[in-house]
Amino acid sequence: MTNWSPTIMTRVMLGLAVLVSAFPLYWMLVIASRTNADAVSVPPAFLPGGNLGDNIVAVLNNEDAHFLLGLTNSFIVASVVTVSVVVISTLAGFAFANLNFKGRNVLLVLVLLTMAVPLQQMGVVPLYRLMVSLEWTGTLTAVILPYLLNGFGVFLMTQYTRQAVPMELVEAARVDGAATLRIWWNVVLPAVRPGMAVLGINTFMLMWNDFMWPLIVLTPDNPTVQIAITQLNARFSTNYTLIFAGTALSIIPLIAVFVAFGRQIVGGLMEGAVKA
Repeated sequence: MTNWSPTIMTRVMLGLAVLVSAFPLYWMLVIASRTNADAVSVPPAFLPGGNLGDNIVAVLNNEDAHFLLGLTNSFIVASVVTVSVVVISTLAGFAFANLNFKGRNVLLVLVLLTMAVPLQQMGVVPLYRLMVSLEWTGTLTAVILPYLLNGFGVFLMTQYTRQAVPMELVEAARVDGAATLRIWWNVVLPAVRPGMAVLGINTFMLMWNDFMWPLIVLTPDNPTVQIAITQLNARFSTNYTLIFAGTALSIIPLIAVFVAFGRQIVGGLMEGAVKA
């Protein structure tokens, strides 16, 4: 019995952790499938209702929220920024980890210092004035441009590339006559695929959930999905069912991205284990 106790305790703790983590999602579906009166009733309802379809239709037909446009805008912003951050970070990580050039350590320190500056808190005023001077306010360009490069992404891919791509492998590719970009494409990318997937998931989620900067720089009739959710409220009251239904719709792309990139993480780890 004593041999099984740690295993049983571990399973119990993991089960409790799963329940606690999943309960907010379950509660979101419960409220999204009921009426607004049920959402504020005491005691609350703990079982899903039958109004989920009607509430979703109401969300999509809400003229003030522009919810479909918000979903489209968020997908464009998150996808463009994610691709840019992953590609640039992978290139920079390869350069810092496997290439010898003058000033490499100084440049890496400067990249790390950018992580210490809270952009949205300290840089929002000059950044907004820059967007006004460029006449980009109200457009997705103003949301995308400041996030195309990420200091954390460069640091993450530098550390991952150092571990995943030995210098001997790069030197062997050079001896075979491969150019730098070809080494990056044929040697580095397959080895750092799990790291790229982690960075891609993190970046997509951050951009999808970003609220403050799009709220400042975009107009109500051209929102991202997080702003569109806030516009589902009635003028003098809070419509919880529409907000929760909109939130349920907004997490579907996140789940799809997580499943897609998660397969890349598992596939890359399994490939590395087989090679090892």
